[in-house]
Formats: sequence, C-alpha cells, structure tokens
Amino acid sequence: MSPIFCIFWLLLSHLISCQYHFPNQTYNSQTLPLLIDVTTEQLETGLERGLFTSVDLVNVYIARIQEVNSTLNVVTEINPDALQIAAELDAERANGNTRGPLHGMPILIKGNIGTADQMSTTAGSFALLGATLPRDSAIAAKLRAAGVVILGKTNLSQWANFRSNNSTNGWSAYGGQTFGAYFPEQDPSGSSSGSGVASSIGLALASLGTETSGSILSPSQVNDLVGIKPTVGLTSRALVIPISEHQDTVGPMARTVRDAAYLLQAIAGKDSDDNYTLTQPFDSPPDYVGACNYSSFRGKRIGIPRNLIRARANNAPVLAAFEKAVDTIRKAGATVVDNVNITADALDQYRNGNSSIIVLEADFVTDLPKSYLSKLATNPQDVQNLEDVRNFTQSFPPEEYPDRDTGTWDEALALGFDNTSPEFSAAYQTNLRIAGPEGILGVLANYSLDALILPTAFSAGLPALVGTPVVTVPLGFYPSNTTVERNRRGTLVSVGPNVPFGLSFLGPAFSEADLIGYAYAFEQRTMVRNQVQPYLVPQLELSQVVGRRKMFK
Repeated sequence: MSPIFCIFWLLLSHLISCQYHFPNQTYNSQTLPLLIDVTTEQLETGLERGLFTSVDLVNVYIARIQEVNSTLNVVTEINPDALQIAAELDAERANGNTRGPLHGMPILIKGNIGTADQMSTTAGSFALLGATLPRDSAIAAKLRAAGVVILGKTNLSQWANFRSNNSTNGWSAYGGQTFGAYFPEQDPSGSSSGSGVASSIGLALASLGTETSGSILSPSQVNDLVGIKPTVGLTSRALVIPISEHQDTVGPMARTVRDAAYLLQAIAGKDSDDNYTLTQPFDSPPDYVGACNYSSFRGKRIGIPRNLIRARANNAPVLAAFEKAVDTIRKAGATVVDNVNITADALDQYRNGNSSIIVLEADFVTDLPKSYLSKLATNPQDVQNLEDVRNFTQSFPPEEYPDRDTGTWDEALALGFDNTSPEFSAAYQTNLRIAGPEGILGVLANYSLDALILPTAFSAGLPALVGTPVVTVPLGFYPSNTTVERNRRGTLVSVGPNVPFGLSFLGPAFSEADLIGYAYAFEQRTMVRNQVQPYLVPQLELSQVVGRRKMFK
C-alpha cells in the first residue's frame, strides 16, 4: 500500500472511531447513493461523472467491513492489492477505457473460490491456510477481465457445509461464526453465509457464492437477497474447492435482480478447464441484463408443484406470502397452473432415499484431490486427499474436533468407492430419474410450463440433483411478534422477527434468462426488500470518504 493510501486510511479510521457524521449524503450538491441500496448502474454513473473513484469505493467498503466484522464475522480476507487495483482501474477510466459495466466495482467472493494473489483460499479450514495456486480460478480471472476489484473473501460454512453432521451454518475454523444482520445472532444459513450477509448490508456491491444444494439460494433468502443458482456448466468451477462435479455451480448474490444479472453476465461462459461448460447450447451467454423485463410474465405458464411444499408450525407467514405472490404473478399476465406434482415415487425417494448423499460423498472423495489438491502450487500441510484432510482436522485443535465432528467425511470414506464405480452410477441415475422425468423436468414438459415457483425453502433439492437453475427473490419477513426458534446447538436464531424469506423460480437447463425475467417482473411489482431494514448497518457512506479525501487533497 502506498504512503498516500496509508495516510488516508489513518484519517479515515480516525473518522470512524470518533463517530463523526456528515449532515447528509451529498458532496458538492451531488447526492451520493447509500451503499445498502446502491445499484451497479448508480455506481457506474457516479464513476463516469467523477463524483467518486474506485479507490473511494474500496476505501469505504473496507471501512464498512471493519465497522461490523467484529460483530457479524463476515469477511475473512481483505485483498491487500485492492487499492492498487482500484487505482489502476481509475487510471484506465481516466484514459477513456472501461472494461464493461462492472469496471472498478468492488465485489466479495466466497472463501472457496481460488485466487493466485496474496489472499488465502481455505474453504474455512486451516488445512489449506498458506496453500497457493498457480493461477486464478476461471471465475476470478473473468471478474478481473471485467474490471472488478476483488475486494476480499467471505466466511462460509466450513468446506461448504460438507464436513460435519453437528456443526452450524456460517461456522468455519478459520473464519469463526458468521451471523445474519436482520436479528441478533441470526442464522445466516449456508454455505455461502458471509457472501449473503455482506451483500445484504452493503459491504460490497455484490458477492459470489457457490452452490451444491441450497448454498446460494438459502443464504440469499434469509439475507433478503436475489440469488442466482446457475445451471451446472454455465459458470466454471475450475480451481474452486469442490464438493461435487455433478452439482457444484458458482453464482451471484445481490440486492437486486439487475445487479445479479450484471454479475452473472461477467462470470458465465465456456472454459476448457471445466468440460461441463462445453455443453452450453450457445457460443456466448444470453443477455441476462436485457432479460430484466417488467412484462416477462405476459403469456407464460407458471406451475406450482404443491407436493413439494410442507406446511409447518413456523412457516405460516411464508405460505401466506407465497399465495399473495401467486396472485401477483397471475395479475401480471401469467397463467398459473396449480398442483403440477412430481410422482409419488419420486417424492418418496427424494425425501427418504439416500442416492443424493451417495453422489455427493463419492464425488467429494474423487473431486477434492483431482480437481483441487493436486493443482496446488504449494501445500504446506501436504494434504493430498480426503483422508489427509480428515487426519489434519481431527488433530489440529482450532478445527474444534470432536465438538464439531467429521461425520460427513467419515461416511464418504466408509463408502469404499468413488464416482467411477457402478454403485455411484446407480445412485446418480436415481437422482436423474426422480428430479428429471418423474420430477421437475417432467412436470415442466408434461404441463407445457415455462417455469415453476416455490417458496425458496423448498426449491433447492431437486434442481440440485439434475443441475438446473433457480433464481430466488425476496418474498417477505417473519412478523415482529414471531417466537424465536434456535438451531440445535442453541447458538443461532433460525426463525425470529424480521428474518427474511424468498420466492424461487425454477426452470430447465440454461433457462437463466427466462428466470431472471420472471424474478425481475416480480421484484419490480413488490419491492419486498425495502420493507424491513437490518438491525445492524454500517454507518460510513461515500459522501464521508469523498469529503475527507477532498479535504486532505
């Protein structure tokens, strides 16, 4: 970091510590956007008009992270190169060159997405602390090519929620326990926990998460966000710490549909290092931002697979909001087809069978060493496979074993086979059947539907099995008189006042543009996100950072 930046940072830190607040969010009579609500287009406009710089954005977002991180434990790594990268991008803009709409925009990424820089990629484990990569992941490289400032890395449920049978969402040995910002000690869900909380309170413009089964969708809904779980193969997984090559995907978590679409546009596309991306049915991805159309529901057929929705004592507000959403969608011009249910056998296998966990366990045994550990440039703990990782975890006290067990790994290693075996193939074919012709893909085809809708809590499982896309948008919040319910450890509030929940749109493979259109049309008619604010929001804003910079220029 340069001496000028160091001096500026000391002044900025003093500003925060003194709790000094400018009287309003303006500078030179120009209104600057509040960062909890700011959009890509607002930041782009401000940068183009010279109201602030990318360096300003990096400084204010770092300061906001420092304001809340000791309470919420969201960000594990701040990129030491972020200010320098931002300055270089500012210089490019000053010379009339921009790389696209995300030029100079700070984005946070989940701590399992590989970068070849000074940041660690740990999946929340000390087993990978200090390990380095020979190059960026394809996702990180695409972000940089789009002009994004990778601001840092977010905490996650350790190993993307694939270690323990008794841990908690948002906990990792390396990053500690992340909390949501809508209620004290809120369960942030997982595994993209930090990414969800960071986007929800404006610690960056947006963030990236990864999903195997629910890890973008679930933290997006409880953090009042738009989350896009892409088709497996739309975004590269190369040098992203894996669970399952058949189910893993990388996607955006943002405050608006358009912001999520901008970020998806930047990361989608083919990659020779991930052969799943070579199945894309297009040479270049569709225009996801252009898909944001208020009239997207007009003439569409939207189905509800009711037998996937379970009424529970604590989800009455969710189901009531869902019925209002159905009316909104119908009034927007869609034909809503109810009770388009998956088969009874598929439902039974989905809820009671074990094929889904067999696929994940066998994939993990294979994919962790093949797709990641063997690619490391340096590997200080010399972990070469899952057994090595388990041995390290069980012997290194900060990993909190046995209080947090390694049950998932124990089961995976006890399988005795990997994803090249006949046993794996049988389980995978079961997954394809119960989610495909007997499940959501069969329902879409048999009823000539354009998409399905579900409360987000019920939307992740079947699309995970067949690798199809889902988009979640804010649907509502638990009422202020909701009885608090805690997780099984008693450490997190899983249900409580003002905790958000979402609505999901499900479609066939590579239908992201259509789903984004439906999500946008619903978002614009309801604007649910703005109805409740988090209980904890950083106070520093752009106007203060810009003002201080100008004062000391």
